[in-house]
Amino acid sequence: MTGAKKELSSEQHTLYSELIPEHKKVVNKERHLYEVTPKHKRYRIYIGRFFEQKKGLHSVFNELREAKGNDYLEFMINSGGGFVHEGMQFYNIIQEKFTGRTVAYLDNRGYSMGALLFCMADKRVIYPYSDLMFHTYSHGSQGKGGEVKTHVNHTSKKLEQFFYDIIVKKGFLSDEEFKKMVIGQDYWMDAKALCKRDIATHVIIGGEELTAKEYLKALKKEKRAKKEKKKNKNNKDINSKDAN
Repeated sequence: MTGAKKELSSEQHTLYSELIPEHKKVVNKERHLYEVTPKHKRYRIYIGRFFEQKKGLHSVFNELREAKGNDYLEFMINSGGGFVHEGMQFYNIIQEKFTGRTVAYLDNRGYSMGALLFCMADKRVIYPYSDLMFHTYSHGSQGKGGEVKTHVNHTSKKLEQFFYDIIVKKGFLSDEEFKKMVIGQDYWMDAKALCKRDIATHVIIGGEELTAKEYLKALKKEKRAKKEKKKNKNNKDINSKDAN
């Protein structure tokens, strides 16, 4: 039996936490060997737009910073993007509390900062119609000429490094693709492309969770079946004409 759920909401995101009791899985019944999952908390946060203007994320991150060593974090992402600095806060909490214990579900779309957040997770799960888009950041500055120049240069350097570490160092885009992205090219990806690039690690389809490789094999098998069906139909039509 699971523990009581707790809910915290910001303007755009909702965090649920739940206590999961200790679980034993039989490894060898005769030898009384078990795989034990200790009691832990599951934090699940539904991600919307990164656009907190009133409440901010203080209550959400304060709750996440109470996490212990066995707790893990799930992201349910359906986001068109938004402020990069909010995404950086999620990056920081992963580094501080959940390294190696994060799962992201791309529930429909992950664009811009939503795409980056998806890429931060250790396990990245998609659905057949999940959609992801990488593009460069937008930012501006105001003040005296020298101040604007200094601020823009500083911010550009920091953000480009942040994007590079998440996207390129993990092999999701090549260096050449990243250079094109920085100067304006968008990269749109469907489920097949996400699996081919190893951005997605798993796909949920028909109530089953497949690895990305298994999903790609299933697509190839489906394509071959359709091709064979079309070929058989064409042969049948030809034979029917010959008979006439």
